[in-house]
Amino acid sequence: MMSSIADIRKDYRLQSLNEADARSPFELFDKWWKEALDAQIEEVNAMTLATASADAVPSARIVLLKGYDQKGFVFFTNYNSFKGQQLEENPRAALIFFWKELERQVRITGLVAKTSDQESDDYYHSRPEGSRLGAWASPQSQVITNRQWLEENEKQFREKFEGKPVPRPSHWGGF
Repeated sequence: MMSSIADIRKDYRLQSLNEADARSPFELFDKWWKEALDAQIEEVNAMTLATASADAVPSARIVLLKGYDQKGFVFFTNYNSFKGQQLEENPRAALIFFWKELERQVRITGLVAKTSDQESDDYYHSRPEGSRLGAWASPQSQVITNRQWLEENEKQFREKFEGKPVPRPSHWGGF
């Protein structure tokens, strides 16, 4: 017999918030991040990014954290994507990390700005060649004819850059 969704329960007692650990929100995140890494959580850097258009229509999707420091939390994307367009229109966003294994979530809100070209270049060139070519070939958030179209487009860029470094496209970078 299927139970009601309302009957689903869990007792969350694994972790508690020790206020002595929370001298600053950033220090607490750093501590929890290290605990999440130690717990070997699969895709520990997956986070929900919530954005909104200029007319306040919200949208959320999963992106991957690629760095953080006192200045902020970094992810990379196609600036022409839906999220990139929304962040251009409305540079406010929220992030949520959900680490169910630790019974923790972290909510972060704030203003968003593009990373420097140097930071975007450095990360881009650390990626595998297929990922760099994908940044050129994939019109992220756009409807494509079929998978074959995407593979053919990637093949064209592979031929274009054969034997040369694959440069970062201007429409791709970090926030």
